Amino acid sequence: MTAPSYHSADFDKTPLNVEVRIPDRLIHKRVEQAGPQDAYSTARKHPVFFIDLPSHAISVTIGGLNPGGQSNRHRHTYETILYVLEGKGYTQVEDRKVEWEAGDAVYIPVWAWHHHVNLDSERPAKYIACENAPMLQNMGGLALREEPR
Repeated sequence: MTAPSYHSADFDKTPLNVEVRIPDRLIHKRVEQAGPQDAYSTARKHPVFFIDLPSHAISVTIGGLNPGGQSNRHRHTYETILYVLEGKGYTQVEDRKVEWEAGDAVYIPVWAWHHHVNLDSERPAKYIACENAPMLQNMGGLALREEPR
């Protein structure tokens, strides 16, 4: 079923009520036990576990940085909030170095060049990343990511 397409002149068609639609799946059990997304993780040089739930507005992933590792420098058109579960390191956001440790939350603004670094050479770092990429994808493919070649 295709969702209706509305335009500026259709403002009067905004519904008065919202129909609650409960999806079949409300839980993704044992996220990390299935293993990281291999191709995505390899390209980004750190493990990434996708959380597969039917949200149309936000995505959640579990990211890891290997001991002494770092992610690729990149930017994207969606906002990101990282919540650090384990480890100590920093995120370089444009010209600002944001140091973090377990329990901290880090904001990555839209289209800002950034990368993440694990300062511990013996233990991995782990974080949860929440992003509004699905919302932008559903608004017409507006979720873009760029990495220098």
